[in-house]
Amino acid sequence: MKEYAITPVAKPRQTRSDKWKKRPAVMRYRAFADEVRAAGLKIGETLNVVFYMPMPKSWSKRKREKMRCEPHQQKPDIDNLVKALLDAVLDDDSHVYEIRAVKFWDEVGSFTILGEE
Repeated sequence: MKEYAITPVAKPRQTRSDKWKKRPAVMRYRAFADEVRAAGLKIGETLNVVFYMPMPKSWSKRKREKMRCEPHQQKPDIDNLVKALLDAVLDDDSHVYEIRAVKFWDEVGSFTILGEE
């Protein structure tokens, strides 16, 4: 089990023009991918990941305490988070045959890979 203090970002739908346009969603994803690669993350044939999504700063202290470690049931969708992680680490993710992913609220964004060597 290894925790990465990198805020998860969903994989955006990209177009050819994103090579020269600097859309914010694409730039956030590219920064996330660079951080993940720099951390040296390795993914094998299975992936078991827990995403911790940051709570909005506008939430009260009481609401933050209530929501900590509760399931995150809003956007970004979990499949887009997984896709961003796989695409950031692997050129070809066809060898990954099993994925288990969950997402929870937390004070800061991060993710944990379970079963990583």
